[in-house]
Amino acid sequence: MNADSGSEKTEGGAGEDATPLRRGWTTGTCATAAARAAAEALFGGEFPDPVTVTLPGGQTPAFALAVTGQGEGADGPWTAAGVVKDAGDDPDVTHGALVRARVWRGAPGSGVSFRAGPGVGTVTLPGLPLPVGEPAINPVPRSMIAQAVGEAAREAGQPADLVVEVGVEKGEQLAKRTMNGRLGILGGLSILGTTGIVVPYSCAAWIASIQRGIDVARAAGLSHVAACTGDLSEKAVVARYGLSEQALLDMGDFVGGTLKYLRRHPVPRLTLCGGFAKFGKLARGLMDLHSKRNSVDFDWLADRLAELGAGPELVAEARGANTAAQVLGMADAAGLALADHVAELARRAAQDVLEDAPVAVEVLVTDRQGRIVGEAHSPISWPNPR
Repeated sequence: MNADSGSEKTEGGAGEDATPLRRGWTTGTCATAAARAAAEALFGGEFPDPVTVTLPGGQTPAFALAVTGQGEGADGPWTAAGVVKDAGDDPDVTHGALVRARVWRGAPGSGVSFRAGPGVGTVTLPGLPLPVGEPAINPVPRSMIAQAVGEAAREAGQPADLVVEVGVEKGEQLAKRTMNGRLGILGGLSILGTTGIVVPYSCAAWIASIQRGIDVARAAGLSHVAACTGDLSEKAVVARYGLSEQALLDMGDFVGGTLKYLRRHPVPRLTLCGGFAKFGKLARGLMDLHSKRNSVDFDWLADRLAELGAGPELVAEARGANTAAQVLGMADAAGLALADHVAELARRAAQDVLEDAPVAVEVLVTDRQGRIVGEAHSPISWPNPR
């Protein structure tokens, strides 16, 4: 998962009377505020505190400066400012991080250019919206920063030929808790954001990370990717196939978002791997596997046991079970291949979402220990994995 994303949860809580969750600001917005303040100081003014920026939606939030600085470098005088990121009520790994911007004058006519400072990564693989070798400052934050420092230049009657270096304190360590390494972003975090605002527990950022993972795999020419619901299932796939990091998609509960993107951007071979309870939901045609929105259907599992030849007593016992793992244990004790049956139904449900996309799907079902206990394979011939 990328730096500005959090786990999925409905904003506002579970009920109509729940307290609305507080929104926050993206790393891109914080970098924009820091760059604007530094630019104003570079042009001979004071550091504005607070500093106001304009977001893509027209909002104009103001930010207090946590640090300021200035000095002389090889390229001439520079100024710098920093803003502490407030992610609101989102469980964001960059909440509380210090986002810095250092600004100095560029060559005449060069416009605004960007550098990766300490804690910001560099793009090393194709498939992302930035060329290889560029600082991992996404297009919208670049546009926001360029607009902000350009306004500061115009107000000072100066050309907007500036170099903006963005950094994040301890960003290299924080990046280890994101998907950046898998996406080929090395050395630190990405500077992200499309609206400038962090929506608490938004699934959009997670799905965007899945999409970028697919883009990177396609750009690398990979013919086999694996979308997994968690660490145990991912380890099971790696143990079986030895796939590279670029072939692994941290799908979480978002199987629907993964499949819909693959429908438009296909990869020839797809392995879906996840736990028995979650894939029991996929087998029912559900595309959101989160327990808070879709629970285990014990009647449905009991009916599948009946299809496999289970007697009335076992079927009744399954209907009254407490966990999906309990039902799986009943099936195993009776010698019934329930996990394989669920895997096949899940594979068909996934293939239905993919429609006519040239993607051959297999499903691997794991138990709570991460062991593969059921599987179903596409009748389509598969290319050799890379």
